[in-house]
Amino acid sequence: MRPDTPAEHIAEAERLIRTATRYPEDQEPLLLQAAAHLELADERERASTLYDQLLSSDPADPHLVKALQAANLWEYGHEAEARTLISGIRAAAPTDPAPWEVIAEALEAHDELADSEECFTEAATLLVKESDPLTPATTALLTGRHRVRRLLALPHDEWDMVADTRHTGPVPLDELHDPKRIWALGSNDPAELRAEIARLRAELGDRRAALSRPFPVALLHWPVEELTELLTAYPTLATEYPSHAAHLTAVETSLRSLAASGTHNLGIVTGSVPSYEAFAASEKTSPASPSLLAEYATTLAARGKATPWPPSPTSPCWCTSTKPYAQCHGAP
Repeated sequence: MRPDTPAEHIAEAERLIRTATRYPEDQEPLLLQAAAHLELADERERASTLYDQLLSSDPADPHLVKALQAANLWEYGHEAEARTLISGIRAAAPTDPAPWEVIAEALEAHDELADSEECFTEAATLLVKESDPLTPATTALLTGRHRVRRLLALPHDEWDMVADTRHTGPVPLDELHDPKRIWALGSNDPAELRAEIARLRAELGDRRAALSRPFPVALLHWPVEELTELLTAYPTLATEYPSHAAHLTAVETSLRSLAASGTHNLGIVTGSVPSYEAFAASEKTSPASPSLLAEYATTLAARGKATPWPPSPTSPCWCTSTKPYAQCHGAP
């Protein structure tokens, strides 16, 4: 059974310490686990002693041990020591993502958001190379960076778009890292927590319902502002989209043709330039490639982003004109 109470965490830590004594070749991972259990039991001074013991014995990953020690020290009032350790790690620029993530999250936990964002960015600059595939560890760095930048209300950059694309959960990162949501989950008010849990359950139900439907054949719709931005950035796509009005007509015409041929479960997905560019980066393909548009639409549909077509005659038209569908693109 996994430890749950402080007493159980302390007992597990003491078992690991005894094991480390018998197997000195495995001392480092065993004592790191023991320190983690002591932290969970709020025995932070004992955990700090274990970190000091490891640092005095030439550990295999001293930067990670120092990062964990810094995070632990700050939690029980030794901020100055923690900051000194964090500064030393940043100056050393380790090539392992783990210590970077620990110190950036320690800064974030103590509302040092600007320093946390700088720390995540330093790590990404050092470790995320265009020529190398992302690993789970470097993806975690970009995800943490995305969260902190969202809290700082900074605009998305290329790495934020990559983090969005790599995220596979049912709730998009922008929603997951919504500052209001994060603050609500950290609230001590039971009513706020219950409201947020209810919202999460409702979202989960919607996602499950979307995934339970048959896979839709979906066409890509660009709102006028997004299409303007897309064609400004990638003018070669103008052959696909001669004008916004022609684009909307082509979507409706294609859907009607598919329906007339007996194709069922049709849908529309709405594109955005940041999402499209992130998708292109994940596929290692230029956003200017017309062949990428259909793949992008299919991927959005697979993520449950498709809106069923056709709308009811009195519902707003899919083109976002606010007119009823029957009086807009649904007209005979």
